[in-house]
Amino acid sequence: MLRVTVVGAAGRMGRTLVSAVHAAPDMTLVGALENAGVPFLGQDAGLLAGCGESGVKICDDPAAALKDADAVIVFATGNVLEVVRMAAAAKISAVIGTTALSAAEKEQLRELTQTQGARIVCSPNMSVGVNLLFNLARKAAEILGKDYDVEIVEMHHNQKKDAPSGTAVRLGEVICAAKNLDYDKDVRHGRVGIVGARTDHEIGMHSLRGGDVVGDHTVIFATEGERVELTHRASSRMTFASGALRAVRFLAENPAGLYDMTDVLGLK
Repeated sequence: MLRVTVVGAAGRMGRTLVSAVHAAPDMTLVGALENAGVPFLGQDAGLLAGCGESGVKICDDPAAALKDADAVIVFATGNVLEVVRMAAAAKISAVIGTTALSAAEKEQLRELTQTQGARIVCSPNMSVGVNLLFNLARKAAEILGKDYDVEIVEMHHNQKKDAPSGTAVRLGEVICAAKNLDYDKDVRHGRVGIVGARTDHEIGMHSLRGGDVVGDHTVIFATEGERVELTHRASSRMTFASGALRAVRFLAENPAGLYDMTDVLGLK
């Protein structure tokens, strides 16, 4: 039985993760961590998630939340590295679905695998379908080449804090790599005013926010006379939770390293 701690357990994604762990026959919830001052501290994580009493109280003490864990799942924002460092020191594997990690933070994760033997899966999106989209977008960019303009459009609920989404950023990175472009130089975030004609090497990036949209991502390849669109739409957060649980199982059977969902799903 894999013993799992959920970080951000009181949030929408955190509650979905708690429910997924609760329902998994090979897992048990042993910790539920939240930020200090969250109004749900002290409540039963399972009852809050609506999946039944778990016997695990939501707390703001990382050491207490991690004490009995084999794995920790982190989708929350905040000091992700602090929790992952503590997990690595205790030989607890970590699954990170938090978006907007910087390149420097990702490099620190890699260092943890080398210096402390950490086992980490880090991906901006745990969905099986989205990771297939990454693969298809790369292949399409390689096949269609420079004659096709590329635009990325993403939409999320009105409470999402970061833009563009981590998934959209990853799509941009994948396509830039396939087209030998530089993400920082060649991705244009929105357009306003008299910006001139579109260049032949830029990738447009557009973020929409509204309602309760879980997550929509579309990559558009457009040229004279035709357009190819690749779209993924998530209608439930459980798709991300299911992927995270697959990542927990993957780490239980693999050595130290920094992995992503393409490793978990065997897409590399």
